[in-house]
Amino acid sequence: MTALGAVFRPQLPPEKLRDVARVAEAAGLEELWLWEDCFLESGIATASAALAWTERLRVGIGLLPVPLRNVAVTAMETATLDRLFPGRFTLTVGHGVQDWMGQVGARAESPVTLLREYLDALRALLRGERVTTDGRYVKLDDVALDWPPPAAPEVLAGVTGPRSLRLSGEAADGTLLTDANPPEGVRKARGLIDEGRAAAGRTDPHRVVVYLLTTTGPDAVARLKAEQTASGMDKVPDLGVAGDAGTVAKAVHRLVDAGADTVILQPTGDEPDPEGFVRFVAEEVRPLVP
Repeated sequence: MTALGAVFRPQLPPEKLRDVARVAEAAGLEELWLWEDCFLESGIATASAALAWTERLRVGIGLLPVPLRNVAVTAMETATLDRLFPGRFTLTVGHGVQDWMGQVGARAESPVTLLREYLDALRALLRGERVTTDGRYVKLDDVALDWPPPAAPEVLAGVTGPRSLRLSGEAADGTLLTDANPPEGVRKARGLIDEGRAAAGRTDPHRVVVYLLTTTGPDAVARLKAEQTASGMDKVPDLGVAGDAGTVAKAVHRLVDAGADTVILQPTGDEPDPEGFVRFVAEEVRPLVP
């Protein structure tokens, strides 16, 4: 069964999250995803609040930029959320936007090296291991969590380029792909991920989560085009979807056929009805996606 969810975008004020999370829970939405975009909203703070306001909703962060966060802190926060809300929190880490990392003095010369070291240390800590490592970026001296999760939660990598996609296959438990990936892009990404998995000899499951920029309502086509034009993605074929539930479901199916396991519908930054959007996903699109 394909998992389906929606994004709460940080262009909305933080105080709006409570209403959206509670509507998502009541409507039966499976997953609500949050962003830690500079310099809008924190990922951990919003995730913990959304989890506390709901009882069943799964909450994902896509993503925490690793240059900003010591790996031990990320491990502690993830373990705490997993123990407080078992099975309901999904963590994604990634390079972050390099210009933003430069603004705060955290830009890494080799983002791929940093992410590899970070994933290896983070996943080991979440398995309850005691870690000592002296990498180029990640340095730990006899560090172990006092309250590790009962079972190690999955850690996704939010990545784009070929080297990073292969790295995700090697070192992460899943991959998050942005809305800049049409079905053919997802297919190519899945192939690169599988190359990394084969190189590492991995045969365990690897979940691929894909954002799908989605608009609905009378001005859906115009809003979709405006956001894609602003991001320079308006010339990419078969990217994003505007229309009713049937049209959106067909776009979801195309991504699933290309290799997506989970599709998260991403509203535009100017979505006029965030609560209505999550109801649309849960109540109208979900029944059309097996």
